[in-house]
Order: sequence, then structure tokens, then C-alpha cells
Amino acid sequence: MDKGRLLLDRERMALTIDRLCYQLIEEFDDFSNTCIIGIQQRGVLLAERILHRLDEAMGVKNIEFGKLDITFYRDDFRRRDKPLEASATNIDFLVENKNVILVDDVLYTGRTVSAALAALNHYGRPGKVELLVMVDRRFNRHLPVKSTFRGLRVDSLDEAYVRVEWAESEGQDRVLLFGHKKDMD
Repeated sequence: MDKGRLLLDRERMALTIDRLCYQLIEEFDDFSNTCIIGIQQRGVLLAERILHRLDEAMGVKNIEFGKLDITFYRDDFRRRDKPLEASATNIDFLVENKNVILVDDVLYTGRTVSAALAALNHYGRPGKVELLVMVDRRFNRHLPVKSTFRGLRVDSLDEAYVRVEWAESEGQDRVLLFGHKKDMD
């Protein structure tokens, strides 16, 4: 499983998350009228890390936070061989006229973000939506989606696969690049 090329280790990921937090503070100051919404499942892990760092190290508290499931908004929902398993959506506030920071681990084709924007509409009409990702795969975008805040930009072939691993789910923090998705096993 460790055949991938290491792009970020635990220390560099922590520094990257801190940098993203400082950028958010510069942009949103006290986060009034601003919320953070993680896209289930992997974007939630990044969003929770950012919230923790904003609170613990930088003293920013009481940011509205939500978890958004996009399973039934995906454009490939009915094209799968086996049924998709939905995660919970947990947004207990309206996003009407708010600044929404949408968080995901990797931006690749833009389809996940498109589905998230459609799902987000059920919670009101945001004033502004900005995208924060740990990894922005710049090439092979299918939709006109661009990250506002990004930890790392990766230029790789279409067959390549980027995986962000978290201590909470994979036992360690790191970002790996694989030549092909099949190389991960």
C-alpha cells in the first residue's frame, strides 16, 4: 500500500493546515456571517482539523460548522454497479446570505463540488461560496471549478491518483501520489 510517492508528511500537512487557517483569518476575520461546511466524508476530516486549529491555536471560536452529504446529487449516482452508501448531512443552520467555505480533500474534475453546490441550495442561498482543498489537481478539470484556498497544487497525469490520509481514518497524516488507482492496493 505504500507504493505511492509521498507529497506531504505529517509535519508538512500540519504546516499547510496552519497556513490555510491564517488565510481564512485574513479573509474572514472573526467569521461573523461565515460558516464552514465539509463535504462528506473526506472533506469533513479536513474541515474538522481546520476548526480545531482555528480554535486551539488561533483563538477563533464559535464558527458555524456543517457536514454535507452529496451522494444523491452526484451525476454518476445511477451509473454505479453497486448502490452508494450515503453519509449523514448535519447542517443545523441556514446559509442564506452567508459566506460559505466549502471544504474537500482533493479537487480533481469538479464534479464533487458541483454536486455539493446543488445539495447546499437546500439550506438557503449563500452570499458567497469559496472552496478550500488540501490538494488541487490542476489538470483534467471537467467543470469550471477553481479552489480559493489550497494546500498543495499537483500537476499529474489523468491516470494518477492523489490520496489524502488522516490519522483518524488511516492511522497517519500524509498525502500520496500514485501512478494509477490500482497501485494503491
